[in-house]
Amino acid sequence: MPDPKRIPVDGGSSLTQKPFAALSSDGLPTGPEKLLTNSITTKLPKKHRGRVDILRVKAGRGGKTVTVIKNFVGIGLPEKEQLAKLMQRACGTGGTVKNGQIEIQGDKREEVARFLAEANFNPVFAGG
Repeated sequence: MPDPKRIPVDGGSSLTQKPFAALSSDGLPTGPEKLLTNSITTKLPKKHRGRVDILRVKAGRGGKTVTVIKNFVGIGLPEKEQLAKLMQRACGTGGTVKNGQIEIQGDKREEVARFLAEANFNPVFAGG
C-alpha cells in the first residue's frame, strides 16, 4: 500500500487534474471587433513634444565621452528616468539622469537622436 503522505510521480490521476475543464464560454459576450482607442489615435496627428539638445561632452569626466540630452520641456523626472533606461537599452551602454539631464555613456548621438525622433521629440545636435 502506498504511503498517503507521498505524491505519486508515475503520472497517476492526481497529476492529471484539469480544474477548468468543466467551464465553458457559453453566455459570454464576444470581444469588440475594433477598439475605439485605436481608431481615435490613428486619426489624430502625433503630438510633437518639443526640442531637445544633444551634446557630446568630455570636460570634467576624466577624458571619457558622454552624450548629454537636455532642455526637456514639460517632462517630469519619472518619465526622464524611463526614457534614460530605454535609451541605455537601445544604445547598449550605461547612463543616468542628473540635474534634469539624461547622460548616456559614450558618443551615441546618432542612436539617441533616432530614438528621440521615434518618441516624437525634435532632437537637435548642439555644441561642437
